[in-house]
Amino acid sequence: MTKIHAAITAVGCFLPEDKLTNADLETMVDTNDEWITTRTGIKERRILKVPGEGSSYMAIKAAENLMEKANLDPKDIDLVILSSATPDMPVATTGVYVATQIGATNAFAFDLQAACSSFLYGMSVASAYIESGRYKKVLLIGSDKMSSIIDYTDRATCIIFGDAAGAVLFEPNTEGLGFQDEYLRSDGIGRQYLKIDAGGSIMPASAETVANKQHYVFQDGKSVFKYAVSNMADVSEKIMKRNNLSHEDVTWLAAHQANKRIIDATAHRMGLDDNKVLMNIEKYGNTTSATLPLLLCDYENKLKKGDNIIFATFGGGFTWGSIYLKWAYTKQ
Repeated sequence: MTKIHAAITAVGCFLPEDKLTNADLETMVDTNDEWITTRTGIKERRILKVPGEGSSYMAIKAAENLMEKANLDPKDIDLVILSSATPDMPVATTGVYVATQIGATNAFAFDLQAACSSFLYGMSVASAYIESGRYKKVLLIGSDKMSSIIDYTDRATCIIFGDAAGAVLFEPNTEGLGFQDEYLRSDGIGRQYLKIDAGGSIMPASAETVANKQHYVFQDGKSVFKYAVSNMADVSEKIMKRNNLSHEDVTWLAAHQANKRIIDATAHRMGLDDNKVLMNIEKYGNTTSATLPLLLCDYENKLKKGDNIIFATFGGGFTWGSIYLKWAYTKQ
């Protein structure tokens, strides 16, 4: 029996129109372009300013972009997975609403949250559903409105994050292309280093929590950076060794766009030249669940059938991991 692999067969994305540049931030907090660029590699980020809209708005737009490009009938979609750290609301599942709004009436849907690793973990889940043989078309969307949880008087976090959404379609492949291997990890030691204190079951929302700004992201930057550099590089190196891949065999590194120095360190550990590293952090900042599909969107014209791609992420919690995937198509 021919082994079924889960292949990415289409990509889509959405970027809000409004830009927040480093020059803009200079007028808001005590920072400057050189400081931000040197430490993060970020020049600007997108901010969703459409009144009354959240992550679902961008997810719907990204899905519609994918369906239009792929000429995909939404009724053929079996499953919609929404990877997001910023769902529209705490209880009603955002992915369900997205599936309904795009017309995926024959699909079931759910949300997946693993901070900045949400999309990578979603790739693992989507691939497992495809490889089971039970489902033929799984739509995975990464969408985050990070501006909704950022304190724009906190220079440690407001310079990093942006808003965006990206989507990929997974389908069965019998040519050996698609999902090859994964190495996913997590460690609760990171719980205190990157978090939002209030709004959950431990500390429900109150006038006091709002006044204390406890609904915004807190990040201990030095600790997160230290763990991210070592762990993202470790898993990327491990997955190469496990699959007998040399630096020459790897066509592309698609790393979570959180910090250019972390991406560079990962590429260095893998022995990769800069021309093999997909990078767009300077334009969008850290869009959390959207960084990986945005890379695929931006570089789709350069990706060729059979390319070996190593995906790598690191996120709050801590969550991190790497996936090895063979690209399944060359865009015509």
